[in-house]
Amino acid sequence: MSSEANAGVLSGFLDYLRIEKGLAPLTISAYGTDIRQFAEFLEGRKRRLGNARRVEVRDFIQQLFANGVDGRSVGRKLSALRHLYRYLLVDGMIGYDPTLNIDSPKQWKVLPKSLAHAEMEQTLAGPRATSDSPLARAIAARDRAMLEVFYAGALRVSEIVNAKLEDLKLEMGYMLLGGKGDKERLVPLGRSAQDALAEYLGVPRLTLAAGKGPALLFLARGAHQLTRQRVWQMVRAASAGAGRNASPHMLRHSCATHMVENGADLRTVQTILGHADISTTQVYTHLALDRLKTVYEKHHPRAKAKR
Repeated sequence: MSSEANAGVLSGFLDYLRIEKGLAPLTISAYGTDIRQFAEFLEGRKRRLGNARRVEVRDFIQQLFANGVDGRSVGRKLSALRHLYRYLLVDGMIGYDPTLNIDSPKQWKVLPKSLAHAEMEQTLAGPRATSDSPLARAIAARDRAMLEVFYAGALRVSEIVNAKLEDLKLEMGYMLLGGKGDKERLVPLGRSAQDALAEYLGVPRLTLAAGKGPALLFLARGAHQLTRQRVWQMVRAASAGAGRNASPHMLRHSCATHMVENGADLRTVQTILGHADISTTQVYTHLALDRLKTVYEKHHPRAKAKR
């Protein structure tokens, strides 16, 4: 922990736990580790332990969940912060407790992981033919088309492997899908997805169809149906160039995340994702709020206090 102010706060708190509370050394050590981690997080926000806000506590907890930390460990870290800020408040070193009214980790919804815009672009460009053979080129064109469709329409793996050729309305720019619970939905296809599909539907799909007339849109060699495992492998390989180990579900979440970041309303995102209940889509609300705050601070003449 590089900040002297943070170091001073932590040192005083640990002495308090040891002398006043008589806690065991292992417990004190665990509290110290958790608070140092939060202090390092705060330094990235140019804040200190003594002036942390509720939003930083929430963002810290959200980051823990996003990094795969289990709820029990998150709960312990939150408990350490609660004790710290109760101590600082009672001693008059702060005016309010930023951990007040923070939900228990059991009540948090883990935000779905998504790729950044640049990572998504690299992933979409990922598939390359392994050789110059017609089959290798056909597979690369198919994989590029699947990635574009995943991202364009927030599809699930089951929807990709079961999509029918007749369900694609390429000239109209959409697909008809049978999602969960046999509920059909329309998903739009942007220009990039349409172009990739048009390329795939030429020679590449004919090569994979091997003279047969399969009904499925995306084919494995010999006109067979793709397996879910093969699609997962393809997405993982395509995202490796971006330094990620992405899953098909991450592409679905990336579509929703990037739409909300760019101003889409949740009802539209709900429709594209095929969520039966808007509450399921509201996990993306934090993105809309972040964008709202950014736009407000950029454009409102009184957003920034004069000093």
